[in-house]
Amino acid sequence: MSVLVDSSVWIDYFRSGTETALDALIDENLVVVNDLILAEILPALHIRRQRKLIGILREVTKHPIQVDWDEIVQTQITCLRNGINKVGVPDLIIAQHAIQNGLQLLSRDKHFERLSRYTPLALY
Repeated sequence: MSVLVDSSVWIDYFRSGTETALDALIDENLVVVNDLILAEILPALHIRRQRKLIGILREVTKHPIQVDWDEIVQTQITCLRNGINKVGVPDLIIAQHAIQNGLQLLSRDKHFERLSRYTPLALY
């Protein structure tokens, strides 16, 4: 099963250079991204002239996003009813994308863990 790697994991990976789980997923060619995650990461890499890192990210398999806005609204209602506050629309889109495509999500953001209790979101 492919794993959608969130920007929080990529940022930690590029800062520290060590992320055993991500290294293993890369070695097994299981890593995927989407345009939203790339939009969160690439601008800073361009400003810092990190061409090698930009090249690495551009080589990762990219899944297209199809946003179901009614589902986004329902997921946000579910979050609020269960005390999961301050989950932004970009993270809801990332969760929806993972669910729609049968992907596991690898993230450092704690709200995804809480969200997975109330939705079919599968975490890696």
